[in-house]
Amino acid sequence: MSHQSELIATDIDAYLKQHEHKELLRFLTCGSVDDGKSTLIGRLLYDSKMIYEDQLAAIEKDSATVGTVGGDFDPALLTDGLKAEREQGITIDVAYRYFSTAKRKFIIADCPGHEQYTRNMATGASTCDLAIILIDARHGVMTQTKRHSFIVSLLGIKHVIIAVNKMDLVDFSEEKFEQICQDYREFATRLDMKDLHFIPISALLGDNLVDHSDSMPWYEGSTMMHMLENVHIASDRNLIDFRYPVQFVNRPHLDFRGFCGTIASGRIRKGDEVMALPSRKTSKVASIVTYDGERDEAFAPLSVTLTLEDEIDVSRGDMLVRPDNVPKLADTFDATIVWMSDEPLVPGKQYAIKQGTKNVAGSVSTLRYKIDVNTLHRDDAPALQLNEIGRCQLKLNQPVVFDGYRNNKGTGAFIVIDRISNVTVGAGMILQRTPGEKADHWDAEADAHLHTELSAVTPDQRQARFGQQPATVLITGLAGAGKSPLAYALERRLFDQGRAACVLDGQNMRQGISRDLGFTAEDRSENLRRAAEVASLMNNAGLICIASFVAPSEEVRQKAAELVGRDRFLVVYLNTPIDVCRQGDQADMYAKADSGEIANFPGVTAPYDVPESADLALDASKVEVNECVEQIMTLLTERKVIS
Repeated sequence: MSHQSELIATDIDAYLKQHEHKELLRFLTCGSVDDGKSTLIGRLLYDSKMIYEDQLAAIEKDSATVGTVGGDFDPALLTDGLKAEREQGITIDVAYRYFSTAKRKFIIADCPGHEQYTRNMATGASTCDLAIILIDARHGVMTQTKRHSFIVSLLGIKHVIIAVNKMDLVDFSEEKFEQICQDYREFATRLDMKDLHFIPISALLGDNLVDHSDSMPWYEGSTMMHMLENVHIASDRNLIDFRYPVQFVNRPHLDFRGFCGTIASGRIRKGDEVMALPSRKTSKVASIVTYDGERDEAFAPLSVTLTLEDEIDVSRGDMLVRPDNVPKLADTFDATIVWMSDEPLVPGKQYAIKQGTKNVAGSVSTLRYKIDVNTLHRDDAPALQLNEIGRCQLKLNQPVVFDGYRNNKGTGAFIVIDRISNVTVGAGMILQRTPGEKADHWDAEADAHLHTELSAVTPDQRQARFGQQPATVLITGLAGAGKSPLAYALERRLFDQGRAACVLDGQNMRQGISRDLGFTAEDRSENLRRAAEVASLMNNAGLICIASFVAPSEEVRQKAAELVGRDRFLVVYLNTPIDVCRQGDQADMYAKADSGEIANFPGVTAPYDVPESADLALDASKVEVNECVEQIMTLLTERKVIS
């Protein structure tokens, strides 16, 4: 549906040309159940005069019988078109609506809020440029709000609007709005959301949708429609990496052989050199053919036909790229998969994998973990059930050409198809390290020519000499919680008893072995991996290793336990309140984190996962250091590390 324009009556050709060259914005609405997603879309169309008169009359009639607002006009009925949706007052399937204003054309995806329809939401979000996440002002950030936010982040949607809806039911309270914004920001620090905006609205009444609300004079930001019309999306497309998956070889007669397809990313000109993958044969573009004739240049996402100067072998499923900018070609890769079938994903089972125009057979060789989208924790799982999300390693029967999904959606996405029913059962996003990103060494294998040297001193002999069992005591907690003082006090106590113990302190590690690491999540993971390797060597020498690290990730702590050995790995959690940690912060690290000077600071700008099953929890602000040492000594005695 298009906006009202005087050109329609005066110059229809000029109007159609103007409409053809408008920028297209695809966006979705999502959030928890009954947050008002369908109502928002209906009210946007209603207030911007985008509903036909007969359609409006039908909705007004239905509002009296199946509406949810007491017989008044119910905008939600504009998108909730299924009979079951109107009966229950919920959205079940993704509903699409099309309209335009003087500035832009829009395609809206109204996504369901129920957890059982998560797969529908992921489908609707896969092609969107922007997401509107609604939050009911009465309830605040809900579990399903977090679920949808995680999927929005996972699918790489760069622009996100948090619409705090039903402000009329909380008396248009500015304090309530600010509290919800703060709660959401704390959760969103763990997500990749580069462009985040907050708008207080009442979808039912139209406040702050098209016009500013008189009921909320304290809000001075943009209205919803103004933001939709002006958000900058032109730079979101990848116009650097040329990727052209060949969909069809067009040979209408002997004098023409063209390769048809849609440009996934980048741009191409006549005369440019291209390489065909996987054959790696090269040629130059002779012509770029479209329905309207030849053109000198084409760019994503245009559908064109390319002819080449040389007769090289190119078939459906191959990809044309630039010789100096080549994607990865492999039969194994890691990916995040959203499972969409009632039948669980089982590692080892053969599926059809469709990536771009390529269709190959393959299987999930390893299910590394599934992601609890409510808490963002990573859990071990033997299979993925309906609507679950997991990180997997895939093994294909032949190599495919791909990029990382974050860098290129067109060549980084794939679907999983059941080979018997031919039903799509999963959607995946390929993970790929960038050149500057450090490798994850946790699962890396040592070089095949290396072998383990065995000591002439046995573990039993070391135990008899030292009178102790080797163990690693990880003392973890927020910065300033008192980890290092406790670690050195424990070392002193053990030494005074004639024990062989040594402290492995995070600060000292970073001044030596880990001086090349920063403070990103990946660098913190690598720092703890190196520490675990050192601790394992100490344990092999019969020592008790006392490791003092922030170690904010539960997943990484579990990996460290596996590396050292769970039978000799103990976790002591210092649950000192963050306010106390701030008070003892002599280096002003918390203040710098608050101001943004220090990024990825656990507890402020990055998450700290509380240990799920710590062997001992202590509050150093309430218990003296000596008492903490006594409790750890008792723990070591109970675990038979010392007698």
